[in-house]
Amino acid sequence: MKGDLIHTVVLIVCMGIMQSFSYAQQRVLPKQTDRWGIQEDGSISWVIKNELPHTDHIEMAGEKVALWVEYGLDSNRKAKISRTVVFPTFRMLPDGTRTHISYSFQDNELPRFYINNRLLDFSIEKSGKSGTLGYSVKKINHKGIMKVSAETGMPVLAEIERSLFPSVDRPMAIEKFVFTNKSDKEQTISMEYLKREVRTDPSKSKVQSHSVIMGTRGEGNRILQPGKSVTFAVYYLATDTPQDIETINPDLEEQKRVARIAEIQAPLKLETPDNILNTAFEFAKLRATESIYKTKGGYMHGPGGLAYYAAIWANDQAEYVNPYFAFSGDRIANQSAMNSYRWFAKYMNPDYKPIPSSIVAEGDAVWKGAGDRGDQAMIAYGASRYALANGNINSARVLWPLIEWCLEFSRRKMNNEGVVNSDKDELEGRFPAGKANLATNTLYYDALRSATLLGPLLGKPKAQIEGYRKQADALKINIEKYFGGNVEGFETYKYYEGNDVLRAWICLPLTVGIFDRKKGTIDALFSPRLWTADGLATQAGKDTFWDRSTLYALRGVLEAGDTEKAMDFIKYYSRRRLLGDHVPYPVEAYPEGNQRHLSAESGLYCRIFTEGLFGMRPIGFNSFNCTPRMPKTWDRFALRNIHSFGNVFDLEISRAGKDKLIIVVKKGDKVYKYQVKEGATQLIRL
Repeated sequence: MKGDLIHTVVLIVCMGIMQSFSYAQQRVLPKQTDRWGIQEDGSISWVIKNELPHTDHIEMAGEKVALWVEYGLDSNRKAKISRTVVFPTFRMLPDGTRTHISYSFQDNELPRFYINNRLLDFSIEKSGKSGTLGYSVKKINHKGIMKVSAETGMPVLAEIERSLFPSVDRPMAIEKFVFTNKSDKEQTISMEYLKREVRTDPSKSKVQSHSVIMGTRGEGNRILQPGKSVTFAVYYLATDTPQDIETINPDLEEQKRVARIAEIQAPLKLETPDNILNTAFEFAKLRATESIYKTKGGYMHGPGGLAYYAAIWANDQAEYVNPYFAFSGDRIANQSAMNSYRWFAKYMNPDYKPIPSSIVAEGDAVWKGAGDRGDQAMIAYGASRYALANGNINSARVLWPLIEWCLEFSRRKMNNEGVVNSDKDELEGRFPAGKANLATNTLYYDALRSATLLGPLLGKPKAQIEGYRKQADALKINIEKYFGGNVEGFETYKYYEGNDVLRAWICLPLTVGIFDRKKGTIDALFSPRLWTADGLATQAGKDTFWDRSTLYALRGVLEAGDTEKAMDFIKYYSRRRLLGDHVPYPVEAYPEGNQRHLSAESGLYCRIFTEGLFGMRPIGFNSFNCTPRMPKTWDRFALRNIHSFGNVFDLEISRAGKDKLIIVVKKGDKVYKYQVKEGATQLIRL
């Protein structure tokens, strides 16, 4: 009996090992079908065919407004557009994370349009018998402005292009309607005048009552000759002085939006043989950078998602997106990065009580409902990387006291096993994280490494810098001792003590140069236990996914040198997010938030390339280590117009025979060329 039991146990263990080995070998990704296509101008379009019903949503933003649009067609081709307009700096009481005002507007609230005295009905596809005209959507297009192309009449009387976009610098969104006469006769086209105002309850409004106004521009009758066009517009704005609204020029607002998109996309141009990657990178740059709000507390990058505005977080801003902004070349993005760190620095204290997880309501309130999530490690990690890559000694001097304080806070949280305790992690208790988690410790380790590089540049004492170096070395050993282990048959990491189920955040050591368990970790990440159709499951066996961990993992696998495997999954992920059913940006999570296009995740997508594909690791104000990863089917790739390390330069990678690469740095009329073995690291000084 005892022998049978032993035999059974051995059999189960062997089956588990074989199953894990099988998982590790499987790299079959789900088949993808593109709904959208890339256009010559870099936009993406969905040409409506028969793949219905389908709905989607997208968010766009300016300095004073966010526009969230839900759109789609049902099985009868009936179109629907719902707009929710968020005004981050118009707030209600009491102060809180979500106390901005927002209002939703449906198609049936629009002013009425007439063509030759026949009412245009957006709710039907084909013209009705009662004198109404139907509305048939043919194409939808995205590139920072959402455009909906439709037609009406049988035969076609007019083409209608609707454009929806936020104002760049006003608390206002615009919806333009361009009608083009497609018949051979003149037509009379008109839009009714409309102005509707809502005022918030003054007793619950911050400072004073706020007005939200929906109104028209260009209303009235127009007689159109064949082939000619006319433009009408609807605006959605917030104001505290409804009696004194500035002139609204929809065409000028659109021109400013186009100019801002171009300004964001001009620097940091990715050039690879894969147009999907190039295009997804451009879209991610836009989403990461547009979502910055001009508040009374300065520029604040906000995740969005109808919930998170005029506020900052230790993870989204300090950790995720600010290190990207140091490469972005965007003036507003860099202002917002420095502003966020200044705000966190205001909460340093001599008793080393935790800095709040988020500072909300334009700086008037804080949120710390999850306790210490490892926020100090997040801040020190992001601020030190940003200071180095930004390449400005004066900015670094401003950031150093915050970095120093956060490092000391984490040191004081060390437990007897030599790792850092924290109350939660960035998921705030949604999934277990134990008393000490891998995320907090990995970020703290990298922050210590960056501090050893940054401190000497600022003339800090050698003893202090040596102390950071010793702490980093000890922490790396303790991370292995405390978190290293076999989980579900993979030699990887336990996310916390006692954890026996694979977690997505086991990828983090790969992003900070800890490769001791890279094989088991990579095998686990891409096994069916963790990898799903939408990237990494937060925990094996659960449907929940958060893109942030997938984006870290894709970068980490590149940094670990498993280029081919990484690129397979990067291409899959990029195609799904850019051309699939929910486009065109990385998302937050599911089921929570229904895959909102939170903006910091787009910054993490860009970092797959800056830190992963090009292997750029900041080590000085004008220097970085470069460890490029060349896919086997590529001969060259480049990143142009990089604004970082106090310089503007191009970085080109090309093949130089078997197992060798050429790195070319172009800075003005100067060209620096290096030859390295594949997988090797080259120091670049600008």
